[in-house]
Formats: sequence, C-alpha cells, structure tokens
Amino acid sequence: MASTRSYLQILKKTNPLRESTIQSAIKALQIPQGSRGLDVGCGIGLQIPLLAKAVGSSGKVVGLDQSAEFLVFAKNNIDKKIIGQISFKQGDIAKLLFEDNSFDWVWSCDCVGYPSGDLLPLLNEMRRIVKPGGKIAILGWTFQHLLPGYALLESRLNATGSVFIPHYKGIAPQRHFQRSLGWFQKAGLKKSTVKTFVGDICPPLNEETRTALILFFNMLWGERQSDIAKKDRDEFQRLCHPDSPDFILNIPDYYGFFVYSMFYGIV
Repeated sequence: MASTRSYLQILKKTNPLRESTIQSAIKALQIPQGSRGLDVGCGIGLQIPLLAKAVGSSGKVVGLDQSAEFLVFAKNNIDKKIIGQISFKQGDIAKLLFEDNSFDWVWSCDCVGYPSGDLLPLLNEMRRIVKPGGKIAILGWTFQHLLPGYALLESRLNATGSVFIPHYKGIAPQRHFQRSLGWFQKAGLKKSTVKTFVGDICPPLNEETRTALILFFNMLWGERQSDIAKKDRDEFQRLCHPDSPDFILNIPDYYGFFVYSMFYGIV
C-alpha cells in the first residue's frame, strides 16, 4: 500500500489525463460568474482552479475535505493568482458546517456517493446549504477501455481484480453511483438529469499521458492482483508494465477512452 504522500503524488500525476474532460463537465454546468460554490470532498484541490475559472475573479470557491493532510497539499499547490478566490475548510461531508442557503452551487468529483454508498442523506445536506435555484452536481469515473484489442482480458480484470470490487461487493444495486438519478429525484431536486463525458486517448502520447496511464493501470488492476487468475495476472504484467517488450502504450495505434458521468439538479 502506497504511503499517503506517494498517493497524493499519484493523484497529481494522473490529473492531466482527466482534467480536460472534467473541465468539459464544469463548463456544461454553466456556473454563474461571481457565484459562490463549494467543492465537497475536494481532496488535494485538483478541480479548484477549474471551478475558480468558472466563477471568475469576482467569485469564490470553498474546498471541503476531512483530511488535513490533503488540504495542506491542496493549499501548497494552488496558483497564487487565484488564492484570493479560494478558501479551504476541514470537515465531514455528511454534516456540512455551513449555514442554510450559503452557496449558489455545490460540486463533488469522485467523492459524494462514489462509487457506492448512502447518497440521499448527503444530497439532503448539500441541498440545505444551496440557495433556491442553485445547482448540485456530482461527477464520477464510471467506465474505461484502456487495453485495446484485449476486451475480454479487461473485462476479467474489472470483474476479478478491480480496485472497485470492495466498494460494490454486497452493496444493493440502487446504492451504486450510476443509480444516482433516482436519489436526486428522491431528494426533491428539480430537472435532475445526467450527462456523460468521454475522454479519448490516442497518439501521440506525451510523457505526462504515458505516466498517468501507467499509474491508472496499477490503480485499477494492480492493487488486487492476488484475486486475479494467474494467466490474467501474467497478461496484465505483459501488457501494462513499462519494462515489458509488449507494453501496450508502445503500439503505434493505441487508443483508449474513459467515461465520467455527471448527475445534477436544481434546488
């Protein structure tokens, strides 16, 4: 298991692969200029600059996370040009320490309800602090196809070796992230809907993208290799280890994609 510090570096190094896709989701929300918003479960603040850009120089963004170490990392990595727009708070996402109607919108990426859990209490708490007419949006990674030509292997890795397995095993289907639309409706949010965003990966792959993909391979399937059949584990190592002569990112026609889903509604 990676140390916390190395895990934070992994998050930072994988961000370039996802950033433009997440930026497209933020743009689709049409966040008003000059508004005040909350990033729930902001982690190391990777989306804070994107949200700050959306609200403009007259807007404000608050990042909330329960980890003091994550927040210190976030503060140390924020561009000084936007520091006046940003503040961070440590707190529990299940009990938001803000007054009613404090924000124009609330956002969460890969945190609230992700990849499974009790979403309704969290949505009710988020709804409490958003002004009438404001938006609540949660975004989560929902699918990937990163091993072109090896669809069956990738399916087996997802089924037996994926890092998500502990979060899904024994969990009722309606508690999975992809069932969030029903919980938005139960929370009384209006015009609740979902939108899909796809990130494409194709040559030429720069060093940033290669590094991010190598880390994703390990994050998705490398941590639980004891649960994978030996032949699939060997094939995973052959294709996904950068020192392998068959490393999949070296093929000239490499193509992969990943999917983010955004659920949102109006208070």
